[in-house]
Amino acid sequence: MLRRLALEEPPSRLAIWSRRLALFALVVTLIALIIVRGGFVEAIPGFVVLLGALAIAGAAILSALGAFVVIWRNGNPGLGRALSGALIGILLIAYPAFIGARGYALPKLSDVTTDTADPPRFEAIARVRPREANPIAYPGPGAAQMQRTAYPDIAPLQLAATPDEAYRGALEVVKTRKWAVIDERSPQGGRRDGRIEAVARTTIMGFRDDVVIRIRRSSDGAVIDIRSASRYGQRDFGSNARRIRSLVEDIEEEVGSQPAAAR
Repeated sequence: MLRRLALEEPPSRLAIWSRRLALFALVVTLIALIIVRGGFVEAIPGFVVLLGALAIAGAAILSALGAFVVIWRNGNPGLGRALSGALIGILLIAYPAFIGARGYALPKLSDVTTDTADPPRFEAIARVRPREANPIAYPGPGAAQMQRTAYPDIAPLQLAATPDEAYRGALEVVKTRKWAVIDERSPQGGRRDGRIEAVARTTIMGFRDDVVIRIRRSSDGAVIDIRSASRYGQRDFGSNARRIRSLVEDIEEEVGSQPAAAR
């Protein structure tokens, strides 16, 4: 008789709500991904939706913890629901938590450049960047000092190649990455710098970041300067510096791999 009553014990309500909240958080996260990557909204509304999803995921985890206690004490069914709710919630929160923890010690920067004294300017992008986005002008000496302290390796790329070769290599890398090219202008002797302006997307959420590449003649060949800036937020968690490092490596490899006839 006691065994039959135990089998008829209702499932823990906290376990039920844990899974419901976790599934709802998953749906909201997918909606945030779709509306941002699909270009339906800019970053701020999409980020707000994502924060809401993470908050719901946190509530799912707390509900699951409460359900574990109730199940342990009273023997109510629902362990599987609580486990699934906790697992989904943790999976949703894990990556943003990792990004936040990794970037916590980094400076409050959203605009990084290889030339802090004379940073490349956004020209074409300045005309298409939303008004509510970060200022188009480089932040100034304070940001430059923070960057030099945090990212001492971010420096101009010196190439033993002509400006035209450097420009073609940089443009090929940008197109290979499938960035949206807003403007491209080849160098012309000593009269005009080469420049490429493009919009990059972050890997998961697809937030738009702006990139400008400047190609100048140097005494040894060509020098390339890069500037990468987030459109929104005061902290990029190191993403712009990582993008510049990767871009420098790829351009150097691309220019070095050009056939002798092309060089």
